Amino acid sequence: MERIKREISVMRLVRHPNIVHLFEVMASKGKIYLVMEYVKGGELFDKITKGGLQEDVARKYFQQLVIAVDYCHSRGVYHRDLKPENLLVDGNGNLKVSDFGLSALADSKRQDGLLHTICGTPAYVAPEVISRIGYDGAKADIWSCGVVLYVLLAGFLPFHDSNLMEMYRKIGRSEFRFPSWFSYDARKLISKILDPNPITRISIATIKENKWFKKGFSDKKLKSKAVTEDTLTDVAAAFNSLDSSSSTNEAKQDSVEVTNLNAFDIIALSTGFSLSGLFQKDHKKEARFTSKASALAIISKIEDLVKHLKLKIKKKDIGVLKIEGCDDGRKGVLAIDVEIFEVIPALHLVEMKKSNGDTLEYQNLLKEGIRPALQDIVWTWQGD
Repeated sequence: MERIKREISVMRLVRHPNIVHLFEVMASKGKIYLVMEYVKGGELFDKITKGGLQEDVARKYFQQLVIAVDYCHSRGVYHRDLKPENLLVDGNGNLKVSDFGLSALADSKRQDGLLHTICGTPAYVAPEVISRIGYDGAKADIWSCGVVLYVLLAGFLPFHDSNLMEMYRKIGRSEFRFPSWFSYDARKLISKILDPNPITRISIATIKENKWFKKGFSDKKLKSKAVTEDTLTDVAAAFNSLDSSSSTNEAKQDSVEVTNLNAFDIIALSTGFSLSGLFQKDHKKEARFTSKASALAIISKIEDLVKHLKLKIKKKDIGVLKIEGCDDGRKGVLAIDVEIFEVIPALHLVEMKKSNGDTLEYQNLLKEGIRPALQDIVWTWQGD
C-alpha cells in the first residue's frame, strides 16, 4: 500500500508533456482507481519488434525521453526502470514516460547521499545499481537511457546472454558491439552514456549539448503543468476509506518493518555477481547470517547483545540498526551497520558491515563477542 501511495505521490510531482498524466485517484473499501491519460499509440517497444528505427525517428524519441527524465530529476524523482515497455507513444507520435512503480524520491537517499535499493530490469540496469555500494539515481537513469537509444537504433539489446551472471559481467565491463549501420556520432554518444564508471559517465546537461542529440531539436521550451491543490484529490484522503476498513493495515506489536529482498538483491549477494570491485578497491567486508526467527526477535537479541558487550545502538532506517563502541579504538569509534532483510516471511537475512573504526577490532568483536551471542537465532553464517 505504501508503494502505491508513493507512486501516486511521484506522479503528482511530475506534470510534463512527455510524462503520462494522472488526473484523479479514488479508493473504495476494496479497490483503488487511477484515472490516467489515454495514450493510444501503445508501447514504444511495439515499434521496434521488427527491427531498429530510422536514425531521425530514434533521435526524436530519445530527445523527448531525455527532456522528460531531466524534468523528473529536477523534481527530485528517479525513475529506475526506463525501458521501451515503459515508454508510450500518443496519437501524435510523441513519447510519454509511464510506470513510476519503482521510482524513488530524493528523500529516499541515505546519509551517504546515495540510493541503495537494487531494482529495475536486468538488461537496462546500470552496473553500479547491482554493486551494493550505493548509486546516484540520476546517473543510473542516464545509463538506462543509453540502453534505450541503442535498442531504438539496433532493434536488439547491447547486453544479452542466456547466463544472467555473464550478462552482468558484460554490463560491468560495458562490453558490447555497435551494428554497422550506427553513425559515428551516435556511437560516440552511446559510448559516453554507457560508461560503467558513474563518476565519468556523461551528464544530461552534456547530452543536451551533444551534436547528434541537438540535430532537429527544437529549443522551444515545453511547459510543464503546474501542480495545484485542486488538480488531484489528496493521496491520503483518497485512501482513508480503504485504510479504515482494513484491520490488516493496523500496526502489529509482534512485527517490525524490514526491507524485502528482491531478485536483484539475492543475485547481488552472490560473490560471483559482485561488481563492487569495479568501483571500489578497498571494499569493506560484511558478515551475513540467515535466521528463522522473526525480525522482532532478531532485533531483541541484538539489543541484548549490545547491552552485554557494553555498546550503544541506534535505529537509522527501516530494518537498519547502528552499533557503536563507547570508546575510541585504534582508528576511532568502532561502528557496525546491521541491516535485516526478509527473504520470505519465515526466513530473514542479517548483514553486518563495519562503517567506522579498525578492521581488526571489528573482526575480533565479531568472532569473540557477536557470533557466540547470536548462536541461538542463527540458522547459518554465510561462508560456514
